[in-house]
Amino acid sequence: MYITPSNCRHLLSGLFLSLIYGSMISCSQAAKKNIPAEITPELKDTIRRKPPGSFQDTLTIHYPSAVFYNPDSLQLQKIKEISTKNDYETDVHNCFYQMRNARIVLKNYWPQIYKIETSKNRYLLFVKADKSKLVIDLDNKSDMCGLLLFDGKKEPELADMMNIETAMGFYFNK
Repeated sequence: MYITPSNCRHLLSGLFLSLIYGSMISCSQAAKKNIPAEITPELKDTIRRKPPGSFQDTLTIHYPSAVFYNPDSLQLQKIKEISTKNDYETDVHNCFYQMRNARIVLKNYWPQIYKIETSKNRYLLFVKADKSKLVIDLDNKSDMCGLLLFDGKKEPELADMMNIETAMGFYFNK
């Protein structure tokens, strides 16, 4: 077989295509090697579960309230140890500013709602007007901090502190 200009073009284009195809295969295989294994629900739960608090006390709530909960100092230290620096700092920052905003909204627009702060109680016992009771274990809450709303009639509800004005209106005006 003689090499002519047309044969040369076919050989070069074939060689070029095989190089591109080979590159694509090696890149896709390299990319597959870098994909982390899926996180199983058990592992994800272990990563996101906050450490238990140091206290076992129960706080009883009988009246319409906004219950702010925070970790105790030892629990906070444990959270810091198992979190990345950025995650920990972000959580602390978010808790501080969202709770501060929620307190301001409560003071200005919902002064009749009793405000309760706790970091030294593991259990919250809500007693409704009909004398039925509900216990919430704060160790089972995945968030470092939070706000539970209770009107004395309905089940307590975890408030969305990012939208506290709306959350308060929806819960207390239903």
